[in-house]
Amino acid sequence: MRRKPSRRMAAVVAGVMLTGGLAACGSDDGPPVLNWYINNLQQAEIGEACTEKADGAYTISPELLPNNASGQREQLLRRLAANDSSIDIMSLDPPFMAEFGHAGFLREFTDAEREEFSEGVLRGPLEQSLYDDKMFSAPFYGNTQLLWYKKSIAEAAGLNMDEPVTWDQLIEAAEETDTVLAVQGRRNESLMVWVNALVQSAGGTILDPDSQGLSAAEVQPTIDSEAGAEAARIMRTIADSVAPPAMSTAGEEESRAAFQSDRSGFMVNWPYVWAAFKAGEGDGTLPENFTDDIGWAPYPRVDADTPTSTPLGGIGLSIGAFTEHEDLAVEAVRCIRSLESQVQYMLLAGDPAILEDAYEDPEVLEAFPMAETIKEGLIDAGPRPISPFYGDVTGVIQQEFHPPNTLSPESTPRNADEALRGVLANERLL
Repeated sequence: MRRKPSRRMAAVVAGVMLTGGLAACGSDDGPPVLNWYINNLQQAEIGEACTEKADGAYTISPELLPNNASGQREQLLRRLAANDSSIDIMSLDPPFMAEFGHAGFLREFTDAEREEFSEGVLRGPLEQSLYDDKMFSAPFYGNTQLLWYKKSIAEAAGLNMDEPVTWDQLIEAAEETDTVLAVQGRRNESLMVWVNALVQSAGGTILDPDSQGLSAAEVQPTIDSEAGAEAARIMRTIADSVAPPAMSTAGEEESRAAFQSDRSGFMVNWPYVWAAFKAGEGDGTLPENFTDDIGWAPYPRVDADTPTSTPLGGIGLSIGAFTEHEDLAVEAVRCIRSLESQVQYMLLAGDPAILEDAYEDPEVLEAFPMAETIKEGLIDAGPRPISPFYGDVTGVIQQEFHPPNTLSPESTPRNADEALRGVLANERLL
């Protein structure tokens, strides 16, 4: 069960919501205040718990970032570019880690800290915490998408969901049962997540992995490939046959709404949807037995004989390069991402833990009956391109792979490759 916030925490949350962050003043003789820039109000409760455990060594002050990832990046980037020493700890979206680290805005974790913060971490979240073989973000929580399906529809289509299924099998099953396959086609980061997962699952990459540490002009796009063509083919086929009507503007919530309709049989989405289904049963917006017909499975494969590379999300904990409390910030990170905090946060926010041991906790197993599938997904997950030029990369991919009209296995990967080369060489505007 999810824990309820304490009275003190309710006051903290209210203060963050009213002011957009808590003032990090404190008295001269009080404990040092560590500003933690958070992207989720539940993180403030973890900060409160760690403040209590610090026993006066420090106080964590939550500073709430904007809701969307681009807004979070912009606010942090502006302040760090001004050498802002008030940014002690930040919850950083992994795609931005390389950009910030490359610019010298993040404190690199020492070899000993890297070893400590890597212990017991699942492979995917650990991989996305490193840039140029340096750790700039200690993994905090992860995320991965699952294949959600209605058992009755899968049975009617003759799909054996105990075995890995491919995108083509799902398309065929949806066509046979006259149902839809809910995906995220909106031109934002959710589209990039999908394209990246398809390309990697087909054995390719968007950028040459050896491009880390190189200048923008030296970075090599690799999207013009058989894997890129397969990604475009699958996306175009779904758009033309089994997608919901609003595929091109669908994000995660639109996909969930489509899946909850009578016409949908399959969906790819993050684990948070399970709690949303349960909430819908509780408040009467969904039938009280809706989840009885809901199953889950690993993310679909592109090729039946090739293991999938599942989507990867989450947040890392980074320390500002200009903090005046470096050692205390490391201590706070140590508490924030401890096993106890991992379990607490997974139950509070529904975001998957990155420590393998968290998936043995009885409360986690009760709240997340699909916990083992989530854990395996985080092990199999593939990060989006780890590059300081990620903003340009995701912008091009979203532009060229936006469904449905321009998608073509023959031209889309080539156009994306050419656009990436032009943008990265500063010869073309995005």
